[in-house]
Order: sequence, then structure tokens, then C-alpha cells
Amino acid sequence: MKLLVLGGTEFVGRAVVEEALAMGCEVTTFNRGRHAPLPGVTALKGDRTAQGGLAELERGEWDIVVDTWSWAPSAVRDSAALLADRAGHYVYVSSRSVHPGAPSGADETAPVVEASADDGDGDYARNKMGGELGAVAAFGERALLARAGLILGPYENIGRLPWWLSRIARGGPVVAPEPADLGLQYVDARDLAVWCLEAAWNGVGGAFNVVSPAGFTTMAELLETCVRVTGSDAELRWTSADRLLAEGVRPWIDLPVWLVGDDYAFLHGADVSRAVAAGLRFRPVAETVADTWAWLQSVGGSAPQRPDRPQLGLDPKVEARLLGHQ
Repeated sequence: MKLLVLGGTEFVGRAVVEEALAMGCEVTTFNRGRHAPLPGVTALKGDRTAQGGLAELERGEWDIVVDTWSWAPSAVRDSAALLADRAGHYVYVSSRSVHPGAPSGADETAPVVEASADDGDGDYARNKMGGELGAVAAFGERALLARAGLILGPYENIGRLPWWLSRIARGGPVVAPEPADLGLQYVDARDLAVWCLEAAWNGVGGAFNVVSPAGFTTMAELLETCVRVTGSDAELRWTSADRLLAEGVRPWIDLPVWLVGDDYAFLHGADVSRAVAAGLRFRPVAETVADTWAWLQSVGGSAPQRPDRPQLGLDPKVEARLLGHQ
């Protein structure tokens, strides 16, 4: 299988490349060249936002294209249009954010934000929706739209699981958000990558919620696994949501992964039956956490950070105040 990855050096793109190489695929990457290409790939260089930036893609044929772009939809539109006659399938890694305020249990038919494939860079949901439209305009039923939710795993450059691992590794009492049995829904980047490749190879098209079933793990299982794999003496101090919110703790930002109310129902309550029926598989949470910790140690304990995403994690002063009142 000949694969073209638009991106391919960070987090999800890197997972796609590594899984594809393990499958024996012939892999080409296309990006701005800001990071060293992975061994075993043919690396093409270009800037999708610049005039003439797609010149390196004007030649070549591929069975599958995987695109992880998150900015101006017009870049997806232009890339997909250029490749439509020379590639078999176009996988666009989208997001469940395209469904504004969808209730718990919503599937892929939930309403989506208004967007256009011709849009410039805007908010994340419109970017992803516009990207979907650009992929479909060029590839039609040959476009596979992988609407991921929370993505975890090695190489994470957002800072969610890496923050928890780093904080827990420091030991001592750690603020943990109640309830401990809060169900979580996520996808390991490697499981997302494998499903995208296999589904595209099998000719699957259309939109899919690509995350684990609701309640696949819990906040307690996730954080207790972090304690175990780091070998830390950390003590999880379970703290009520009311107390956290009263202290100004921001769900998702100050305590990554944690959400409340409608935001929680949306992000951790998707109907994923369509993707499961199409072969989506999930590795245990212990494997995701252990592999992320091993990677984090291998890079010196500090994960890379996407410049367009905020720094995550609880202010130590706020944590001390919370712990002091328990």
C-alpha cells in the first residue's frame, strides 16, 4: 500500500506513519520540514499555506492520503483537489467538535457547525468542518472523516496525559477531581491510526466518531494507573467538582481530561457504534499510560507543546490552597 501523510512528524501524524511502516506500507510525508523526517519514509517539503506550496505533490500516485490539518480549510480543499485523480482514498482526521453542543449519546448525524471549504483560518470547529467539506468535495464517497474526540498516547503535544504523568511523578498529595468513577471516553492515537488505515484500505467512507465507547475507563483508573506506572508515592486527594469550581479551577485546562455538565456529556458520551462495527479496536488504558510515560522519559520528561494550544495544568498555588482546606 502506498500512503501519503500530510503532516507525519507530530502526534497523530507520527502515529499514522509508524503504524503504516509496521504494516509494510510505502510511506511518503509532506510537511514544512520543521521536524526531522522519520526513518523509512520519503519526505517531501512544502507549505500548504503559501502560493505554489503544493508543488511537490503535483506528481505521484498513492492508495491512501491521510490529512491531519487543523487550520484554514482552504488548505484541505486545495490538497484534496490536487490529489483526487491520483489517490484512491482521502482520510481526514476531523473532530467531534464539529457537532456544537451535541447531547450525550449523539452519533454522526448530530447537527454540525456552518462552515465552508473556502474559509481561511478560524475557530477549531469551523476549521475541521470546512476541512471535511473540502475532502468530500474532491473525493466524494472516497473521503473518510475520522471525528476523533480526546486523543491520548505517546508523542502527545497537547499536554493532557503528559501533565498528569508529570504531576503524579513528583509525588505527594495530588488534587483529583470527583467523582472517581467518572466515565471517560478517548482514543489512543495509535488505535486511531490503525483504524483509519484499515478502514480506508477496505473502501470505507463517510463520517465516524472515532473514540472508545462511553465509560471505557474512569478518572480513577486513569490516575491510579499514572501512579502505578510512574512508581510514585503520590496520594490522590479526591475533591468535589463544586469545590474545584468555587476555587476557579477550569475543567479541561487546569485539570486536563476532566469536564463537567454539558461539556462532559458531549465529549465523553459519543455513540461510537458505527466505528466499532467498522473494526475500531482499543488497547487497554494501562498500555496507553505506560507507553506515554516511557516516551515522556525518553524525551527528558518534558513533552513538546503545540504553539497554538494553551499550557495546561493546575497552578501549584491553587493546588496548595485546595489541599490545605481538606
